[in-house]
Formats: sequence, C-alpha cells, structure tokens
Amino acid sequence: MSIYTIGDLHLSFHENKPMSIFGEKWENHEEKIRQNWIENVTKQDLVILPGDFSWSMKLQDTVEDFEYINELPGKKILLKGNHDYWWTTVTSMKKFLQENKFENIEFLHNNSYEFENYIIVGTRGWIFSNEEEDKKILEREAFRLELSIQSAIENTNNKEIIVFMHYPPVIKQNVEEKTSNIFIDIMKKYGIKRCFYGHLHAMAINEAIEGEFMGIDFKLVSCDGLQFRLFKIN
Repeated sequence: MSIYTIGDLHLSFHENKPMSIFGEKWENHEEKIRQNWIENVTKQDLVILPGDFSWSMKLQDTVEDFEYINELPGKKILLKGNHDYWWTTVTSMKKFLQENKFENIEFLHNNSYEFENYIIVGTRGWIFSNEEEDKKILEREAFRLELSIQSAIENTNNKEIIVFMHYPPVIKQNVEEKTSNIFIDIMKKYGIKRCFYGHLHAMAINEAIEGEFMGIDFKLVSCDGLQFRLFKIN
C-alpha cells in the first residue's frame, strides 16, 4: 500500500471560478488529475490533500467537489488551506460526510493518522511576517502542528512521522541566512525527516525550498508544481 499527495486542487464544480484564467496549463486540470490518479492509486492506498481543496465558501456547496475525490480510489486525508473558507468544525464536517455517504475521506486537524509504517501529521501554517496579527496566527499554527505530532507520538511504535502543511514551512531567507523558524524547530524537536507543502503557484514555484535543510527533506506538492500528477511518497 502506497501514500500519494497532491495539493491545491482548487475545485470549483459548484462555483464559476475556472483555474484556466491562470494559464493554459490549468485547462481541464481536474481531468488531468483524475486520469493520473486512476492510473496510479489503488483503493488500498492513501492520498493526502494539503489544503485549498475547494473554492466554495460554504460546506453545503462543496458536495460536487467531494463527490469528485470520493469516487476516486484510495483513502483521502484533507487539511485546511488559506482558501478553504468552507472549512468549519471537524464535527460538522464529519457529519456532512456521513450525510452524503462520503466514506473514504477524513480530516487532519490537531490529530494524526496512522497508515502502515507511517503516521501523518500536519497543519495549515501561515505566512512569515513582522505584523503582530500574523505572528499570533503563526504561533497558533505552530501549536497545532505540535498537537498533531504529540498525538502521533502516543502511537508511534517507531513509525516514521511525516508532516504535511499548506503554507511553506521554510523560506529562502531561512536558507540564505542559515536560520531556523518556529516550524522547523518543532520538526527538529520531534525528529521529523520529511515535510510536504503546497500553496505556491506559477512564478512563486521558483521560490520553493526543496531538498534537505536542517536535516529535513522539504517538497512542494501544489498541483501545478507537480504538473497535475500525484507524488508518490513510499
């Protein structure tokens, strides 16, 4: 059984927000993802979707978007992105899944998910800024990441803990100045070796930090960064 990931699907089956306005490569991006997904993923596999899943503003308007992934093979784990305004409480979202008979989808929020020899953890993250409000949100997201990791440690049994985030947890300034940050400190504290993230699109993809930094292997998995092909983790 394998683990795959792809972020930033930006589905809009209920909304009039076609991603093709951002360039030709986004034309029919849902079908590109679907075909690659079907060709590679089996029903025994796991797929992590790290944020920006749907353009809908309200949970009840995401039905068609959830139908899209529910019909695809594998178990899916979603975490929140900055455009997921439909995201409410985990209780409300689980009830929504039950009511619509979406049986192979779960949410990652202050918790962890065990799969084979791995444990999946993560949080949305936030931008690195000197603004006081941004700093507060950043600290809150760091706390949530630690909660997620701590919930994994209770059942780790020497299994690898893999971190998923929406916002980049490492930026060029960290690499250029060889400095850490609040997310890296937490990952190092718990011996995390791999971290996957999304959020970056178009020219911003060039700003992505990938590869090993401070003992952690980072990888951008936004869907256009992956050419709309799922990335296999194991």
